[in-house]
Amino acid sequence: MARTSHRRTLRRREFARGYGCQPIAHSFSKDPFLGLDTIPSTLRAIRQHKILERGCALFRRYGTTFTIRELQQSSILTIEPENIKTVLFVNFKEYGLSHRLQPFKPLLGEGIFNTDGAHWAASRALIRPSFARDQVIADLEALEALIQDLLALVPRDGATIDLQELFFRYTMDSATGFLFGQSVHTLRQEQESPSGRVGFAEAFQYAQRAVLVRATLGSFNALYRDRKAEECNRVCREFVQRFVDEAVHAAESKQRDGVSANGEGTQKEKRRVFSHELASRTSDKQRILDELMNVLLAGRDTTASLLGNLFFMLAKNPAIWAKLRREVEVLQGRPPTYDELPGLRYVQCCVKESLRLHPVVPRNQRQAVCDTVLPLGGGPDGLAPVFVPKGTFVAYSLFALHRRRDLYGPDAEEFRPERWEDGSLQPQLRWGYLPFNGGPRICIGQRYAVTEASYVLVRLVQEFRRLESRDPGPWEESRGLTLCSRNGTRAGLVR
Repeated sequence: MARTSHRRTLRRREFARGYGCQPIAHSFSKDPFLGLDTIPSTLRAIRQHKILERGCALFRRYGTTFTIRELQQSSILTIEPENIKTVLFVNFKEYGLSHRLQPFKPLLGEGIFNTDGAHWAASRALIRPSFARDQVIADLEALEALIQDLLALVPRDGATIDLQELFFRYTMDSATGFLFGQSVHTLRQEQESPSGRVGFAEAFQYAQRAVLVRATLGSFNALYRDRKAEECNRVCREFVQRFVDEAVHAAESKQRDGVSANGEGTQKEKRRVFSHELASRTSDKQRILDELMNVLLAGRDTTASLLGNLFFMLAKNPAIWAKLRREVEVLQGRPPTYDELPGLRYVQCCVKESLRLHPVVPRNQRQAVCDTVLPLGGGPDGLAPVFVPKGTFVAYSLFALHRRRDLYGPDAEEFRPERWEDGSLQPQLRWGYLPFNGGPRICIGQRYAVTEASYVLVRLVQEFRRLESRDPGPWEESRGLTLCSRNGTRAGLVR
């Protein structure tokens, strides 16, 4: 055993020397064995809802790449674009995310967001066609119907309402309509189930919180059991299973009748049902169920978080709302078409700026599946390559990356959509702006998410003359699977 370990050490040393690697100069951990010295400050930052803010401070103190050790797990933290590009694109196959499988599996099964290799590639190939341009266009009609449900809940007298809570209900309705062909219509229901039973939306919300707990506990998860989470997982998966059964039955019937299951011969922009699209490509019910659960998680939470954070900042900036009002006048009060949305340049700037300042997935990580190298971060000046031993986590903070003053200017921590107006910023950033990740795992639903968020923004700007903040404090982070405002988006809308 000792001889094997010694040989591995020598082999790694030779590997690192061959690439000119040097050690990372700075480490947040002083305890070299368990990293226990970092835990008190981490817990304090979590209690104060400032864990992301603390991350920004650490990068300012230690540079764009440093190390941390917590409970025997070594990690490299980076906001260096070239390092992120290497992990997500250049050396994509040398990093994995199998660490997601255990915490996510009870709710999501095995799908596109928690698998690697051939399974992930098959998942992406199965799902990607359903996000084609014509499907997104066809879904706008359904979004407009849901906008009317949302507007029915907004007070007309300017009374205070939590828009973030409404956006989560809205995106649950839109995501289930898109995936299953039937919306759960939470915007039309009372929040509490009159029967006292846990409904699908409530179960899905609780099950997600349990995912975060399991991910946080890591190897200690075996000591933890949440019976309510188990029940909520069952409720969610059984609810979706009936749509899987229906989709597979429909696909089999079409095949027997000699009709194309994917709707060939129909009008180009006819709205199709995501579950039926999957069933036309595979008859594996378990696979369809798992992929539906995976896409539902992304389709609902990311867009709701984006809208909540965006409207929080817009409510604090009445001049920006007024500028948006002037831009959408070109529509003369009618809903925008898919092709008109990109032409509303300031609308797009506001969405981009929200994704920059409050990326919906603010921190991500990959685990090295073999010994490998990062191009930067080593040596006293941080310009030498870095050796990454197999099993090491490389974590990248988009929250801190998107606030780098050398990339975005001295006002990087301010919400200023105008920074995107001339179109020169994004091309020069390359891997310095990653709201939808990058490389082979780049979000396949990004067009749908941006279209939906832009559509909601335009429709509310058209309906209301003013958006007034009813939250006297600054934006504060809420720790979850996506990044939200801890205090919601309390605002008043004036017609």
